[in-house]
Amino acid sequence: MTEPTVVSTTSTTARIVWETADKFLRDVVEEEDYGDFILPFTVLRRLECMLADSKEQVTKYVAALGGLPPHLIDIAVKDKFGLSFYNVSPLDLATIASVDDNVEKSLQSYIAGFSHNIADIWVAFDFARRAKMLAEANRLHAMVKHFSTLDLSPSRLANTAMGDVFEDVMYRAFNKKGKAAGGFYTPRDAIKLMVDILIANDDHSLAGESALRSIYDPTAGSGGMLLVAQEALRRMNEKVDVTLYGQELMPSAFGLGKADLLIQGGRPDAIKQGNTLVEDLYEGQTFDYVLSNPPFGKDWSADQKSVRDQANATGSRFSHGLPSTSDGQMLFLAHCAHKLSPAEKNGQGGRAAVVSNASPLFSSDKGPNAIRQWLLEEDLIDAIIALPAEMFYGTGIPTYVWILDKNKDLERKGKIQLIDGSGQWKPMRKPMGDKRREMRKGNRNLLLESYKAFEHADPAISRVMTPEDFMFRDVPVYKQARFAARFSEEAVATLRDRRDFTEAHIEVLRALDSTSWNDLPKSFPKAAQAAGLKAPIGLIDAVMQTTAVVDDSAPPAVDRKGNPVIADGWKVTERVPLSEDLTKHMKREVLPYAPDATWDERKAKHGNEIPFTRIFYVPKEPRSLSGIDSDVQKLMGELAEMFKAVSEND
Repeated sequence: MTEPTVVSTTSTTARIVWETADKFLRDVVEEEDYGDFILPFTVLRRLECMLADSKEQVTKYVAALGGLPPHLIDIAVKDKFGLSFYNVSPLDLATIASVDDNVEKSLQSYIAGFSHNIADIWVAFDFARRAKMLAEANRLHAMVKHFSTLDLSPSRLANTAMGDVFEDVMYRAFNKKGKAAGGFYTPRDAIKLMVDILIANDDHSLAGESALRSIYDPTAGSGGMLLVAQEALRRMNEKVDVTLYGQELMPSAFGLGKADLLIQGGRPDAIKQGNTLVEDLYEGQTFDYVLSNPPFGKDWSADQKSVRDQANATGSRFSHGLPSTSDGQMLFLAHCAHKLSPAEKNGQGGRAAVVSNASPLFSSDKGPNAIRQWLLEEDLIDAIIALPAEMFYGTGIPTYVWILDKNKDLERKGKIQLIDGSGQWKPMRKPMGDKRREMRKGNRNLLLESYKAFEHADPAISRVMTPEDFMFRDVPVYKQARFAARFSEEAVATLRDRRDFTEAHIEVLRALDSTSWNDLPKSFPKAAQAAGLKAPIGLIDAVMQTTAVVDDSAPPAVDRKGNPVIADGWKVTERVPLSEDLTKHMKREVLPYAPDATWDERKAKHGNEIPFTRIFYVPKEPRSLSGIDSDVQKLMGELAEMFKAVSEND
């Protein structure tokens, strides 16, 4: 019976944090920017409440350490008090709010009292500037006083409950920003699906008191993926030791992510700030789980030199291929694959869930093609799941989740599962940015069960294929011409331009009229020799060219060397999966429609694509002609009545 109370407490607290603070920001701050002020104050108050009980002791202890370097003081405080951060300022929000003088100066002094390992949070939040802005509008004192009265202590709100409060406040903030929030806030329904499938095969190895798991997000944003994954693992085993790692480039998102992890008991250094493409801040480390929602269509021109230098190193994360500088999605996909822990003797290997748009599935550029080929050949792709459109805040386009696995279960080795979840959604009561649809628990469970069922899943939404099914040969297909030899004055006029052609050759050509064109390489020299004339090879070729007339009743044409002669304007490319026998494919797919077709496997170009939409396409049966005729007759009757009415009125 306690759960409803907890839910009520968190939702009420979130409402008070948002709505009451809203009163002090109206007409001073743009409504869409409310969160930029409310979130930092929420973090500040939570950290203050977390440190309140031991602050006096910690302050005295740090003072006694004298001039030790900050990082050594951090270690000492951690060892003695078990705190990963602290504050040594004599001030707190209540003290600052007790007087209305020098509020801004006092607040800045208070912030400066925090340990250096979380100082970057306030920089990322741009806290000093925002406090100054409120002070100049005469609202800072009211904000400080309001937050000083909120009880965000761990005794009232456990880490998970506080996480729910912060999540609620973040959602309200991002709901104001709408589409702009899409750059750093991934919808929780999408994350939950990714996590559910990511840990689906971890039930047995996760059991026990010594289970350890590491989770990494190279585009951590507000930290939601890391926290949702951690929560899911702890539901499976409350004693599991989970370590979180993240990297984020954008300062505001980094501040949110680090703060969110911190107020829920996480490490101060769990998320690091930096450009993942330029520098992997966890170089040399691999992880049990990797989650990422990299930016779609991110231009990486500014990072080009560093990325290309890395790509030159054999076996490096970018050595498998480079996409166009206009879209770096596949760089992140390759990076995530490289961060997976290798397979262990117990069968456990790293797994990743990476979001992308449709482009990485089929982009035919050299770089993306090479990266996909590497993923296919290494059997790293476990599954790809299509999400509904309008699922993300910043874009309404269709999106996909790539599930990568460094050590697949035996039944899944050498196979790739495609799951079509595009129809699994419910409309949102209130859209947020471009997000108008959500995947509820029932929708997610259906996809999870399809993943677990594997080859026994409903084929309407799940297909199991092999890597070779996605590798192909683009084979040139030609239609062989059919010619008859025809004498004409036009042919003679053309041949007269040649030095090796004489007037005496005309009668030879006339005698060969309507004979087999394919036999000309033999019949023309023989007839010329009989007439005492020469027939060099060049002249033979010229005669064949000038006397060739299309004749569908003639046999397929071959040139002097026996090679098929291709009909003008008839050349197509047939895409044949590498898993299919070429001859059988052509007999089934090409020859029934073009019996004269021929192909040249030597000139085939190899590539790969994952044609997700085509695989699940179900053609709609066209309307019957009788039904169309009936509608036309009905419309014609209605028009006749209208014309009749107009005529009668005249």
